[in-house]
Amino acid sequence: MNSYTDTSLVSTVLVLNALAHENRLRIVYWLSEPKVHFPPQVDGDLVEDGVCVGFITEKIKLKQPTVTNHMKILQNAGLVESKKIKNWVFYKLRNKILSKTINELTQLIP
Repeated sequence: MNSYTDTSLVSTVLVLNALAHENRLRIVYWLSEPKVHFPPQVDGDLVEDGVCVGFITEKIKLKQPTVTNHMKILQNAGLVESKKIKNWVFYKLRNKILSKTINELTQLIP
């Protein structure tokens, strides 16, 4: 933990807390390969714009407010970014944040 700063420690904790729920971890997994896990969308490109919250809600079989809450937690941790297109919100995984967290965790291994 020699090169771990307080800031990176806090961001790592936020990411780990966000991923500590099976539904959020499942969503992150799906967003890591959106073309594999979701059908084509009418509005927005799956990779460039992200996945419509409606598709995430349908796939995970939860109510939209619950999914929206999960997405807010992922967004607050920096794992996803959102974009509004027409009346829908689209979510895209921020791979760099996930990779950074994994790299910081591997520093803990002697």
